[in-house]
Amino acid sequence: MSSLELAQGSLTTRAELAADYGGSQYGGGIVPANQSQNIFVFSDPAAGKEHDYTFDGRADDDEFGVLYLYTGAGQGTSDQELTDRNRSLLNHAQAGRDVHLFVADGVKPGTTTVRQRYIGQVVVDPIQPYDERWTRVNGQPGRRLYVFRLRPAPGVTLALTEQDTMHVAPKTEALPVPPAAEEAPETSATAVPTEQHSTDTATANVTGGARTVLRREGRLAKTFEAHLEAHGHEVSRFQIRVKGERNTFLTDTYDATDNVLYEAKGKATRENVRMAIGQLRDYRRHIEVPDGLRLAVLLPEEPSSDLRALLETEDIALVTQTADGFAGFPLPSPPS
Repeated sequence: MSSLELAQGSLTTRAELAADYGGSQYGGGIVPANQSQNIFVFSDPAAGKEHDYTFDGRADDDEFGVLYLYTGAGQGTSDQELTDRNRSLLNHAQAGRDVHLFVADGVKPGTTTVRQRYIGQVVVDPIQPYDERWTRVNGQPGRRLYVFRLRPAPGVTLALTEQDTMHVAPKTEALPVPPAAEEAPETSATAVPTEQHSTDTATANVTGGARTVLRREGRLAKTFEAHLEAHGHEVSRFQIRVKGERNTFLTDTYDATDNVLYEAKGKATRENVRMAIGQLRDYRRHIEVPDGLRLAVLLPEEPSSDLRALLETEDIALVTQTADGFAGFPLPSPPS
């Protein structure tokens, strides 16, 4: 049940919302309304292009259903940070705030006031709250953005239209970008019912389990990147957008010094190893690197002997975390 007395699909303005529920009517796409314990999110994909990003809109649905991407607050030339309004959105569940999504829809006749179309109540995805994305400036990475992954609140069907769908990429681009930032402290991973991530064959604890694995993958990759950098290696990732598709992808670690692309997984299971193989083969088709690129899977422990044989058959190397570092091939030698 929405906490707004506003029909989904109806048009309003920021001034009207501020008058009825509190919050500012000026500036900023994330507006906490303390008086009513709401957060208003105003998405304007057309305006985003003026600030070098085009990540807002309904992305392709996934196994958890509808997904709307929203680029966080922070303009200019500096990297965005998960502070202030971005943090208020990220941690809305713990704070007991409802989040409501609006999309810019023209202007009121005879004025310059932007109309806001009410899409519905949403929640920040408790498994993967945001993606890191990078603007592109003259073929080089510009600034880091945080793109929030918004889902319909439990029991809500969002009033999205065809015009709210992200445009497909006009061409395939692979942009080399810096490694992932450290995970923000106090990120929300609870307080959202598990049915928010439910399918016809939903399993118990999918939210907590998937979140734990995802965080484990991120920490494993960061630890390994630090290991590579300590040995004098240059590391990065690739941001890939494929012609005719809406979604943007980020690879895991690329070791430019040894020309190796790694895919990290949080568990050494068959499902994870098979997924890593497919991702590496797909990424390899789109990135431009020197000849002789090697592919490698990074795991937190040794997989079974059959999975090791599978990776060998696919000519994909294996690196595993150990009590005192990492083992496997390829691994860097200490600097001379």
